[in-house]
Amino acid sequence: MPHVDVLLLDLLIVLVAARLLGSLARRLGQPPVVGEILAGILLGPTLLGAWLGDTLFGPEVSGSLQSLANVGLILFMFVVGLELDQNLVKGKGRIAVSVALGSTGVPFVLGVTLALGLAGDHSGGNTLPFVLFLGAAMSATAFPVLARVLTDREMHRTTLGGLALASAAVIDVLAWTVLAVVVAIAGAGAESGQWKVALTIPYVLVMFLVVRPLLARLVPAFERAGRLTPGLLALVLIGLLASAWATEFMQVHFIFGAFLFGAVMPRAGAERLNHQILERLEQLAVLLLLPMFFVVAGLGVNLRELDVSSLGVFAGILVAAVGGKLLGSWAAARLQRVPNRQAAAIATLLNTRGLTEIVILNVGLQKGVLDSELYSLMVLMALVTTAMTGPLLRLVYPDRRVARDIEEAERAALGVTAAYRVLAVVPGPPAEAQPLA
Repeated sequence: MPHVDVLLLDLLIVLVAARLLGSLARRLGQPPVVGEILAGILLGPTLLGAWLGDTLFGPEVSGSLQSLANVGLILFMFVVGLELDQNLVKGKGRIAVSVALGSTGVPFVLGVTLALGLAGDHSGGNTLPFVLFLGAAMSATAFPVLARVLTDREMHRTTLGGLALASAAVIDVLAWTVLAVVVAIAGAGAESGQWKVALTIPYVLVMFLVVRPLLARLVPAFERAGRLTPGLLALVLIGLLASAWATEFMQVHFIFGAFLFGAVMPRAGAERLNHQILERLEQLAVLLLLPMFFVVAGLGVNLRELDVSSLGVFAGILVAAVGGKLLGSWAAARLQRVPNRQAAAIATLLNTRGLTEIVILNVGLQKGVLDSELYSLMVLMALVTTAMTGPLLRLVYPDRRVARDIEEAERAALGVTAAYRVLAVVPGPPAEAQPLA
């Protein structure tokens, strides 16, 4: 079939599979991303085999599918940044950084320890980049997937949700920094422009000090027009793509540029503007383009290559990844005097990996740091840690507590600092009759 025919057929298959398995995952109490990644694994060589898989999802169309997936990821991360209530974490930056350091450090050390034991069979002679890479992969937290889990439970509007998002953002910055070092050590060297990472701090300053005031001019323009005009939406999209390109150019990753552009969008008096932007972009990103990324990532997993010896390696990966993330996050939160139940909830949320993990794993596979067996096992780990987040979160932080946190956030947004109190007079025991004088 011609290239366009194959591409259109692939889009049809991918979207149908993502919708069906995503809906099934939601019915089972899981985030849709679990079903979407599973759809990619089932559509890959694991189920279809090399012949049929290469016919449907061969290299001639995989690049087009990946490009569509990246566009969806950019739009979704912009939506996450735009919806993030920055007031929720005001005054809690120290806690977020401390939790992020604990959540990164402990799994990194455990991952490095595990990698030293696996280096002989899987490093291909490049022990140092392999060890550092596996440590970074164990430390990652999937910021976009975490955002979807919080949104599904409406926790993104609570203080706990905001703190978890802030911690995850710091974790991902640390993970990308380590990843850049690993890529440089693995042989990318100066020709790939690793020095560009140093431009990250000036870029962030420009976004907050220059771009943010310029974006505030969108509000009066929107009020004059009375609606979101194509011209205003085009300006937002141009800025979004420019920010995503800038971070990709700096070897950070385009998801941070997209998220940061959403975070610097105007807030004061911009409620109607942001609402209409979300209406235009959110459904396109979440329902159509973003599932493409998860499915495409799953296509690279081949479970047929695994054997019995792989089970022991997988068990070690789970111990290092899950145990390190839960212990490190919980201990750091408790050291900052976060209540025990909230600390456990934060640790559970930060244990989800999904998207960010898969992006990192793809880099490792492309750079030759990971072989296909470890890539498949690490993708399975990302799937397991994402799938366990919902049930474990409901266990340590039940829905009734989430509802209470949402009510508190709504009262705070309205400026109500305390709930109403009702005083009732309770009659005491009847007084004994007194004799008349």
